[in-house]
Amino acid sequence: QVQLVESGGGLVQAGGSLRLSCAASGRTFSSYVMGWFRQAPGKEREFVATISWSGQNTYYADSVKGRFTISRNNAKNTVSLQMNSLKPEDTAVYYCAARWEGSDSAYYTSQGSYNYWGQGTQVTVSS
Repeated sequence: QVQLVESGGGLVQAGGSLRLSCAASGRTFSSYVMGWFRQAPGKEREFVATISWSGQNTYYADSVKGRFTISRNNAKNTVSLQMNSLKPEDTAVYYCAARWEGSDSAYYTSQGSYNYWGQGTQVTVSS
């Protein structure tokens, strides 16, 4: 069982940066693939980024590639999303998600692949 709590959201001007964090409970955090998803008003939740439990493999949505960076600290049970060059279209509630995984290289982009979700943190980018 894993409980996830996101933090770091807020209001920022276009072109600015924010760093989201997700704190996870549980002793086996290092065996979980982690992902970030987002949901804008009136839209479906979409994939943003994912990282394997080893941290060796990452994958990004095309819309954030080159601007966002996902990372993890297994010793501190945290995963982060550094968001640079933010755009108004990045405005959304951002969710952290986790899935237990036996392979140290696996990662997932589908929402249905994740078992655990945080409550979300709001990111608003003004133009």
